[in-house]
Amino acid sequence: MILHFYIAGRFLRAFGIVLAVFIAILLPIDMADQLRRIGGDQGFSAVLELALLNLPRSLNGLMPLFVMLATLVLFLGLSRTSELVVVRAAGRSALRSAAAPVVTALLIGVLSLLVLNPLVAATARQYDLTLAQLLGQESRTVSVTGQGLWLRQGVGSEQTVIRAAVTNGDGTHLFDTSFFTFDADGQLLERMDAREALLDAGAWTLSDVRRWPLVGSSNPEADATTHDVLTLPSTLTAEQIRDSFGKPETVPIFELPGFIRQLNEAGFAALQHRTWFQMQLSSPLLLAAMVLIGAGFTMRHTRFGKTGVMVLSAILLGFGVVFIRRFAEVLGETGQLSATLVAWTPPIAAILLATGLLLHTEDG
Repeated sequence: MILHFYIAGRFLRAFGIVLAVFIAILLPIDMADQLRRIGGDQGFSAVLELALLNLPRSLNGLMPLFVMLATLVLFLGLSRTSELVVVRAAGRSALRSAAAPVVTALLIGVLSLLVLNPLVAATARQYDLTLAQLLGQESRTVSVTGQGLWLRQGVGSEQTVIRAAVTNGDGTHLFDTSFFTFDADGQLLERMDAREALLDAGAWTLSDVRRWPLVGSSNPEADATTHDVLTLPSTLTAEQIRDSFGKPETVPIFELPGFIRQLNEAGFAALQHRTWFQMQLSSPLLLAAMVLIGAGFTMRHTRFGKTGVMVLSAILLGFGVVFIRRFAEVLGETGQLSATLVAWTPPIAAILLATGLLLHTEDG
């Protein structure tokens, strides 16, 4: 156990060094990107705030790379000091020597899932909100609650809030809908209830409509009118509705199952969110696979040469696994494969491949 704790400590120290180096690199680059995005009129504090809010999201996406580099630093260091030779001479197999960093990577993955994921969700939402405020844009157009789907649109000086009990997959065909129109001062002008509402060519086409005027009428119910078909101008598009849900990473992992259930009840398939949820659950296995891949190429003495080739091979194979996982994620988001299959198959396959490589190295 002392040896396991020693190797795990070395791995954590290497991981911390890699993380600190990348933070020092990513933060100035992101600040320059934010400065280009919002311009120099907002001041240095706004640029720094946006960069800091975006930093956890960047670090979370690069976590497999950090683990891979930490593994390479660990085993190359052990090889150069001949500590790995001593460990092997003491009867430790390659798999047992890699057990400590693998378990540590799994713990990092679980900790990232429980702590970093909610942090990323909170900072990502705040980043989008702050950026929208600085650019003078509306921060959100769509919301899903237990009462159904809510949309907001602006036409001229008026704002319309739309509630629908059920919708189709892209939010352009609403059922059991209510339209609430407000003026620029926030005063409610009128309400319209419709059995159906279809968005097409920049307008809502409402069917079986009942309309209540709420301004200039002493008895809105008596002044209410009915219409078989009514057209209401709209600034919304199907793409805008879909994009306004935000990225799944803005929802904490603990709240994501409930959010997916709300999307399903509103009529959305929520394929992107379901795939993201399974991807997050399988992320500790991906980090363990990165450790095994790095160990398979670097658990050899440096006197054998070709260290640079081995390091490059490990990095390329690690990037290959991540690329395949991202490609599988796209297949899951489009519904061509199940979310569970695309999330868990690549890391498990990478673990089996790396374990076979380690066994081959062990047998000579």
